[in-house]
Amino acid sequence: MEAAGQEPNLAQLPRVEPGLKSELESFRTETLAKADTQEKNCLPTAADVQSEKAQRSVIEGIEGFDASRLKHAETKEKNPLPDQEAIQAEKGVQRFIEGIESFDTSRLKHAETLEKNPLPTRETIEEEKRA
Repeated sequence: MEAAGQEPNLAQLPRVEPGLKSELESFRTETLAKADTQEKNCLPTAADVQSEKAQRSVIEGIEGFDASRLKHAETKEKNPLPDQEAIQAEKGVQRFIEGIESFDTSRLKHAETLEKNPLPTRETIEEEKRA
């Protein structure tokens, strides 16, 4: 470590390869092309500053809020539990649905289906086309 005001000795300096050292020594700054410097760090607009101030004031207001200034409020329940009649009606609906779901189809009697409105035959259609 070097003390304040002292320069490091030669042993403390980093080593440079001989090829790189010769390139650095033979480099000519006259060969560099001129370039215009453009500053790309744009300053914030007045609107940006105002919005940041507004955000900061909101945050400071939240951080510095005194909860002891709040008034106590009683909470009133607006959604009371259903009465006994509503509970019984819902149970009746549930029993009805369970009865449908657990219905035993093997207790049904067999019934023959009679076709009361049969489709017309090909001959009937041909007769209607001729008429």
